[in-house]
Amino acid sequence: MELYQLDCVLREPTEDQGWLYVAEIPELPGCRAWGETAKEALAEVSTVAEHFILSYKDRGKPLPASIARSQTGQASISVAV
Repeated sequence: MELYQLDCVLREPTEDQGWLYVAEIPELPGCRAWGETAKEALAEVSTVAEHFILSYKDRGKPLPASIARSQTGQASISVAV
């Protein structure tokens, strides 16, 4: 198993988004997920990102250079309060 460090953008609910939180990984075009809570949207986008990365690998395509593979098994997250 490889660990990757991915930057994630979490957007607050808006009427245009059906009052749902939206989480997306900018380095993986189209990789986004919605949830009723921030936690739900982040959990969903994590699963979607996993599928994106597996799809890249299955097709033999290189991952975007901006995605860093964690060598130590550690990653960082940002928390907004």
